[in-house]
Amino acid sequence: MNIQRWMARRETSWRQLETLLTQAEKGGLKTLSAGQVRQLASLYRSVSADLARAKGHGVSQTIIKDLQRLTSRSYSQIYQGSRRQEWQALGEFCRYGFPAAVQQSWAYIVVATALFFFGGLVGWWFAWRDPAFLTLVLGQEFVEAVKTSQELWTVSIMGLEPVASSGIMINNIGVALWALIGGITMFVPQVPMITPPGAFTVFVLVFNGVMIGCVGVLVAQANLAYDLWAFVFPHGALELPAIFMAGGAGLLLARGILLPGPYRRADALKHYGLQAAQLLYGIVPMLVVAGLIEGFFSPQTWIPNGIKYAVGTALLMALVQYCRTRRSPA
Repeated sequence: MNIQRWMARRETSWRQLETLLTQAEKGGLKTLSAGQVRQLASLYRSVSADLARAKGHGVSQTIIKDLQRLTSRSYSQIYQGSRRQEWQALGEFCRYGFPAAVQQSWAYIVVATALFFFGGLVGWWFAWRDPAFLTLVLGQEFVEAVKTSQELWTVSIMGLEPVASSGIMINNIGVALWALIGGITMFVPQVPMITPPGAFTVFVLVFNGVMIGCVGVLVAQANLAYDLWAFVFPHGALELPAIFMAGGAGLLLARGILLPGPYRRADALKHYGLQAAQLLYGIVPMLVVAGLIEGFFSPQTWIPNGIKYAVGTALLMALVQYCRTRRSPA
C-alpha cells in the first residue's frame, strides 16, 4: 500500500469527522442535523477501519495516535449521547408518560378499585356478623393472638427493618404481578382449572379486599383500629393505588382478549398490553417506595399517629396531583 497516497485520500474524511466532533462536543448531538448524525456514524466506522489498516501497514505513530483520538472521541459522542437520550426518555416517561398511562386507563383502574372495596365490604359484613368467617379468613391462631395480646402484630418489624422492607416489597410486587397476569387465561396451581381472562385479576382484588375488611373488624373488636390505620396509611397511600393500577392493567389485558373491538385479537392484545406495561413500569417504583415506608417508617412507635396520618394524606394528595400531570402544548 502506498502510505502517502492512502493518507492523502483519507485525510479529508478525518478532518470532516473532527469538524463534526468539535461541533458535537461544544453543543451536544442535538446541534447536528439528522444527516450530520448519520455522517458522523459513517465516518466513525470508516476511520475505525483506517486505524486498523494503519496499524497493519506500519504507518507512523503520530498518524495512529491521531486516528485513535478521533475514534475515541467518536465513540464517546455516539454511545454516551445514546445513553443520555435513554436517560432523557426515562425522565420523560416519569414526568409525563406514566401519568398519561394512568389517565388513559382510568376507567379500568376505577373498576379494579371498586372490586377491592366490594371485597372489603363483604369481608367486613360477614366477619362482623359471624366470628367463624373471621377465623376462616385470617386464621384462628392469629385472631386469638391479637385479641389476647391487645397489641398490633406490626411491632414484629421493629429491629428487622431492612429484611422486613425487602420482604414487603417482594410480596407487594408479587401481588401486583398476579393481578396483572390474571388478565390472561392462566392455570391456578391450588385449583386444577384454567381461569378465563380477567377472572384471576378479579379474584386477587376481591380476595385482598376481603382480607382488609376482616382485618378491619378484628382491630375494631380489639380496640386497635386507630393504631392499625395509622400504620397502614403512610405506605398504603402508595401501595393500594399501585395494586389498583395493577388490577386495571390486568383488566386491560382481559379486554384485549375478550373484547378486541375493531382490532384483530392479536393486535388488540398488543395495543392494550403496551398500555398495561406502561402502568407496570410506574407501579414497581411505587411499591418499592411503599415497602421502604412500611419497613422503616410505619411501624415506628415513637412517631405519633397524627404524623403518620398526615404523611399518608400528603403522599396520597401528591400522587393524585402527579397522576393528573399533563404535557403542556408545544
